[in-house]
Amino acid sequence: MTNQNDAARVTAAIEKRFGEHIEVDPNTPGLQEIARMVEHCTHRKWTDQAVEPGLLRLLCATALSAPSKSDLQQTDIINVADRAVRQSIVEQIHDMDWIMEAPVFLVFCGNNRRLRLMSQWRNKPFPNDHMDQFFNAACDPAIILGQFLCAAEAVGLGCCPISHVRNNAERVSEILGLPDWVFPFAGLCVGYPARGNRITPRLPLSVTVHTDRYDESRLPQLIDEYDHRRHEVQPYGKPRDVKRFGPADFYGWSEDKARQYGVDERENFGAFVRKKRFGLD
Repeated sequence: MTNQNDAARVTAAIEKRFGEHIEVDPNTPGLQEIARMVEHCTHRKWTDQAVEPGLLRLLCATALSAPSKSDLQQTDIINVADRAVRQSIVEQIHDMDWIMEAPVFLVFCGNNRRLRLMSQWRNKPFPNDHMDQFFNAACDPAIILGQFLCAAEAVGLGCCPISHVRNNAERVSEILGLPDWVFPFAGLCVGYPARGNRITPRLPLSVTVHTDRYDESRLPQLIDEYDHRRHEVQPYGKPRDVKRFGPADFYGWSEDKARQYGVDERENFGAFVRKKRFGLD
């Protein structure tokens, strides 16, 4: 009976998320975990219950057990426990004061420094000072943050990633004492959620899953359909930046994202990365 319930959960969540029906075999192993993953949602409100240090340590160990490019292990997790330090970071982020309310705030960092230091210690050349070094060091924390999310939700916690720690990456780097070749990738709020789950609709699988070759032949139609499907269950409260872009006859996901990236954001991030001594050629 449990497997059938989990299969029904997965089917229902996928229909809400993607607008697509997938018949799930109740005998599929791991359905309980898959159900939890497809039911994922972001949380920004938490109860007063603290996250025990031992549990947080366990979650970090679980996250850092994720795959790592060439076993280079280029991720660090900084637990911003000092309220004054956290406040200094929040001051670099607009309209996210609720970060201070989270029981735990972590910053996931990419670290290409250890590899370079080891090359020096072992008296080896380092001919690979190019874009791939930064790319690898950015991919590792992305994977590890994702694994942390899965582990946290498995024990009943809710999370919210914060890419805005890169809005003023240089200042955040100073606050956290990050040396050359170490950079903030994303923050993460963690706590016991005060609200229930709300599944956010995503683009249909026909847009994002391809066979043999990339295909965007029906992209305008499929995005328009997605805009309206999402609007029915989760409409935007108000249009973004009306003063700059004006009102909209219909305000959906694609309009919101076009407006979001119609203004400058993190235009100084490349300069920050170069200042961290990464070669980007």
